Amino acid sequence: MAKIAVLGYGTVGSGVVEVIKTNSAVVNKKAGEPIEVKYVLDLREFPGDPVQDILTHDFNDILNDDEVSVVVEVMGGTKPAYDFVKASLEKGKSVCTSNKALVAAHGSELLRIAKENNVNFLFEASVGGGIPIIRPLNKSITCDNIEEITGILNGTTNYMLTKMVNEGLEYDDVLKDAQARGYAERDPSADVEGWDTCRKIAILASIATGKEVSFEDISTEGITKISKRDMDYIKKLGMAVKLFATAKFEGEKVWARVAPAVVAPEHPLSFVSDVFNAILVKGDMLGDVMFYGKGAGKLPTASAVVSDIVDAVMHKNINLGISWSEEKQKLEDVKTMKVSKFVRLAYNDKAKALFAVKTGFGDCEITELDGVSGEFAFVTDVYAEGSLDKKLAELENSEGVSEIINTIRLY
Repeated sequence: MAKIAVLGYGTVGSGVVEVIKTNSAVVNKKAGEPIEVKYVLDLREFPGDPVQDILTHDFNDILNDDEVSVVVEVMGGTKPAYDFVKASLEKGKSVCTSNKALVAAHGSELLRIAKENNVNFLFEASVGGGIPIIRPLNKSITCDNIEEITGILNGTTNYMLTKMVNEGLEYDDVLKDAQARGYAERDPSADVEGWDTCRKIAILASIATGKEVSFEDISTEGITKISKRDMDYIKKLGMAVKLFATAKFEGEKVWARVAPAVVAPEHPLSFVSDVFNAILVKGDMLGDVMFYGKGAGKLPTASAVVSDIVDAVMHKNINLGISWSEEKQKLEDVKTMKVSKFVRLAYNDKAKALFAVKTGFGDCEITELDGVSGEFAFVTDVYAEGSLDKKLAELENSEGVSEIINTIRLY
C-alpha cells in the first residue's frame, strides 16, 4: 500500500482526497497498489469532516514518517511550500504539486534535488489545471523541435474577455461579475495583470528548452486597458480578444510574452471561450497540436494531481528525468518580434488624421462605429515591433491626431 500526505485542505487539497476516495478502484488499479491518504496538513480544524481523523498541524509528523512515500503540496505560494517540498525530496519522498508559483520560481532546483534522491517532483496541474500538457511535452513530443507554444492559460481573464465581446460590457462590470461567480479573487491582480499566465508560460518554455526560463524576464501585459469601445471595434472586424501567453523558439533563440491579442476567427484558439483554457504547440515534425479543457476548478485540477500521484507510486525509486536544468535561458528582446497592431485613434481633424495614417501606413482599412465621432480604428501591416512603435509615436504627433487611445497586437 502506498501512503501519501496532502499539504493543504483547501479547494484543490479537498479535491485530491475526494478523487482518491470516489475513484479508488480505477486509481488503485492504475497505480498497481492501493493508495491511502495517511495525513492531511492544515492549520485549521474541520469538525464533522472525516479528514479530521487524519489531520495534523505539524509538518514534521509527515516528514519523519517513513511510511509516507508521496507528499502532495497544494498549499499555494512559495512560503512555506518551498521549504516543505525541498525537505520532503531530500528525505526521499516524491512530491506532486499544483503550485505554479512554486514551480516557476524553484522548479529546476527541485527537479535536481529529486534526481539526486532518486524520487520525483511532478507538477502536471501547475499549468493547465485539468489539461494534460507537462507530460505530453516531456514524454510524447520528444522527436520534434518545438517552434512555438501559445496558450490561453487563465480562465478568469478568458471569461471576462468573452463577456465583454459577446455582451458589450465594460471591464469593471465583467470584473465584478467574475468576482461574484468566484472566478476572480477580491484582489484580481494576479489574473488581470497577467502574472498568473506569465508563470505558466515560463514553466512550459523551461520544459521546451530544458533550461531555466525566468518568469521575471518575460514581457507581461494584462487586460486592464481593454475597454468596451475597443471590443466594439474588434467585434465589427469579426475578431476576438484573448490573453495569450506565447513562447517562440528558433535555434538557441527564445522569445516569450504575455499580452492581449486580437485573434481572427480561423485561428484555432479563437473559439476558446468562458473559463476554458487551451494550449497550442507547434513542432517542426508534428505540426500543430492543441490541448483544450478546464484549466482550473476543484476536481479537474485534483484529477491532474492524482494522475501525478499514480505516476509517482508506479515509479518508486525511479526518477522520471524531466529535462529542465538550472542553466539560465536568455530571452530575446520582444521588440524584435514581427507584429501587426489594431490601433484606435482619436482625432481633432479627421481629414488630416486620415492623411497621417495613409502617409505612415499606406492604404489601411479604416473602421468606424455608428454614432461614434472623433475616432476611428485601423490595422497596421507587419513590422518589427520596435519599428512599429516608432511609427505609431510619429503618428500620434501628427497634425490632426489627438492621441492613440489604445493598441493591441494581432495574432
